[in-house]
Amino acid sequence: MIFCALPLFTLANTQPDSSRKATADKAIHSGTITDGYTNQFSFQVEAGTQGLGADLRYGLSRRFSLRLGGNYIPVTYNSNISVSGFHTDYAASANFLNFHLLGDIVPFKGARGLRIVTGAAYLYKANTGLLLSPTGDYSFGNYNVNGTDIGTLNMDVSWKGVAPYLGLGLFKSFPSHVFNFNLDLGTYYLSAPSTHIVGTSLLVENNQLEPQFNNNLKDYRWLPVLQLNFNFKLK
Repeated sequence: MIFCALPLFTLANTQPDSSRKATADKAIHSGTITDGYTNQFSFQVEAGTQGLGADLRYGLSRRFSLRLGGNYIPVTYNSNISVSGFHTDYAASANFLNFHLLGDIVPFKGARGLRIVTGAAYLYKANTGLLLSPTGDYSFGNYNVNGTDIGTLNMDVSWKGVAPYLGLGLFKSFPSHVFNFNLDLGTYYLSAPSTHIVGTSLLVENNQLEPQFNNNLKDYRWLPVLQLNFNFKLK
């Protein structure tokens, strides 16, 4: 009886494997198991060095996806400084608004958590500013002046235009279920900055420093990106 039952045990052990293989093949052809990122959609919100933003992702193939979105930085900081008896209030600001189209490429089939990210952004706004407002009373020879008499000095820097992007993505682009997070590490290469200086009262002649100010900042063209993305699967 034992020898007669052996073929049945063998059949019982091999049949589930065949059934599983057939079921998996059927699922793949029916589209219930996705291969890579093809035809997947997700929506992500993000925060990092380029501010707050959002992206819509779409998988074009097993190892390539696109994302379209934007980021915004609205920062203003007010304080005061004292240097060698000179006192001034200052207001520093940064306003960056970009719209970007990026592509995520998986270079290694077995490592979908590592991506090369490339593309470009249009910087609709990309400027920083510093407004100096001297305070206190000062003596210059026989003249006594206060902060109001001295005036104000406003310095602006702008990088508006198209900026190429290159970086790395860590962790998967699309969630396996409903939600995941991933990271972006990279940099934008900005256009050459333009500067503008406006002074009032006794500081009005400082606009002559614009060419030198522009030359000093000509190499400031890299905008580093360190960004955390919260990704929600749509399809």
